[in-house]
Amino acid sequence: MRKAVLSVFAVLAIVGLTACATTTFHSSWKAPDAQPMGGLTGQKVVAVVMAKNTAARRAAEDSLVAMLNANGVQGIPSYTLVDESAAGDEAKAKAAIEGSGAAAVVVMRPVAKDKEIRSTPSTMYMGPMYGGYWGGYYGYGWGGAWAPAPDIRTDTIVTVETLVYSLKQNKLVWAGESQTTNPSRVDSFVKEVAAGAGKEMKKAGLL
Repeated sequence: MRKAVLSVFAVLAIVGLTACATTTFHSSWKAPDAQPMGGLTGQKVVAVVMAKNTAARRAAEDSLVAMLNANGVQGIPSYTLVDESAAGDEAKAKAAIEGSGAAAVVVMRPVAKDKEIRSTPSTMYMGPMYGGYWGGYYGYGWGGAWAPAPDIRTDTIVTVETLVYSLKQNKLVWAGESQTTNPSRVDSFVKEVAAGAGKEMKKAGLL
């Protein structure tokens, strides 16, 4: 079942999930005239994570900044520029971010959360074993007197969009959509998505 997940970072920060997370990017797009972000080496790039929970937003932006710094740009978490109370005010956010001298922004936003039920089939019945009772069917019968119940597992799949905007052009230059299965803590979740986004941007020639 799909539903809005604007608070998914907050949920992860508070409770977490126990299963191992896996992240895959299933789609990406690059503007035909996008210039390599290598030209941004040493320049400021603001990390924006659209989450209303303050603690979750900060943890997520810090993780995103770490990925940016590792790729040679000067990452800045947006929470250091835009106060939580002004995050939804576009005019104030624009003034603060552009006033920082940033050349680009990288935005992360969770867009969907799905529950997927997976079932491992029980042992298939192969039919009776013909032959003697002793030394034949007796051991077979007790060894497979009934099939075990199927193993049913519910996975949580979170879809996140990652966008890169050039502030000089006010233009979208790259977009990617990822899915993470069973995310755990918000910091490890965002690190995984950020690392995947970095790889995808390198493939596209942006980093």
